[in-house]
Amino acid sequence: MREFIVEADGGSRGNPGPAGYGAVVCDAATGQTLLEAAEYIGVATNNVAEYRGLLAGLRAAHTLDPAATVHVRMDSKLVIEQMSGRWKIKHPSMKPLATQARGIFPPDRVTYEWIPRAENKHADRLANEAMDAGARGEQWSPGDSVADMEVAAGSSAAASTPAVVAAGHQDAPGTTTRGWTSAPDLGAPATLVLLRHGETPLTPQKRFSGSGGTDPALSAAGRDQAHRVADALARRGTVQTVLASPLTRTRETAEIVAARLGLDLVVEDGLRETDFGAWEGLTFGEVRDRYPDDLNAWLADPAARPTGGGESFAEVAARIAVTKDELVTAHAGRTVLLVTHVTPIKTLVRLALGAPPESLFRMELSAASLSAVAYYADGNASVRLFNDTSHLR
Repeated sequence: MREFIVEADGGSRGNPGPAGYGAVVCDAATGQTLLEAAEYIGVATNNVAEYRGLLAGLRAAHTLDPAATVHVRMDSKLVIEQMSGRWKIKHPSMKPLATQARGIFPPDRVTYEWIPRAENKHADRLANEAMDAGARGEQWSPGDSVADMEVAAGSSAAASTPAVVAAGHQDAPGTTTRGWTSAPDLGAPATLVLLRHGETPLTPQKRFSGSGGTDPALSAAGRDQAHRVADALARRGTVQTVLASPLTRTRETAEIVAARLGLDLVVEDGLRETDFGAWEGLTFGEVRDRYPDDLNAWLADPAARPTGGGESFAEVAARIAVTKDELVTAHAGRTVLLVTHVTPIKTLVRLALGAPPESLFRMELSAASLSAVAYYADGNASVRLFNDTSHLR
């Protein structure tokens, strides 16, 4: 039975914006490039373009040998985790694409692997070539492709004389890059304004209060904080959508803010706080006295769970990353207020900065504080504000 390696990528200039993909099929045994595919798909999001690249790569492999096994390599964590079945697919535009991808080969003959962007240069180059062709109003031409030529110098997956085939369309503009970019116009970013809920009776006592506890409501002080931050946001006048964690304290805070801004409130389950298991309602000192070994493990390892089967920081980070990707895609170019909790906000900031998990313990986040992160079409993020409480003074 033959084995193929499929590498795919996709991108959007504007997210959503002019978009496209690139895909390459290689022989797993020899590393020879067998087929290339690229397409300009018009206006779409980065994630949709990445899924379209996956589809093109799988279809190209199927034309070569329907009985083959396929190993898919992509630098899209979202696509790899969703297609591997570890993350749920919530966005309506991606569900049918994932369903199509699963139907090309039997599921037991396809495996998925995340790779760094630097190892996905061939597909990335194809995507950029096709997007550039689309910007010129032309079709991508496989005869003009230099993708394999450039990759050959640094990748064992490239052959000196590849066979080339076009997917029948054009490709979209440049894919995600790291650091500063020379792209002339990335468009307005998706800006997530992050509001921690107002105080509850547990907040001044510094007790663990997650999604598995008593679900306390706001205190009188917390409601006053919510009104103050609502007035501050109304003066700024930039928020276009309000989303909140499903817990009582966040919904109450968000309802006060949304009413002041004249906006509807949308509940987003992915924004809920960590489940702290048996530690819910306890102070840090009480947890240290009762569960010292579990606490030490939790402080040292992001994969460790609180006593009693709560959520690990690693599990929360995976949930928050998926939620962030979906929100950034759905609200490109807009300013969205997320009313949520300490761990989700710190996690979003940590991921935006590329900071290690232990950085969560080095951030102070006050009740009813505001933070903000902007997400650009090239995949970069910029932390614009953190723990602002000026509106409470």
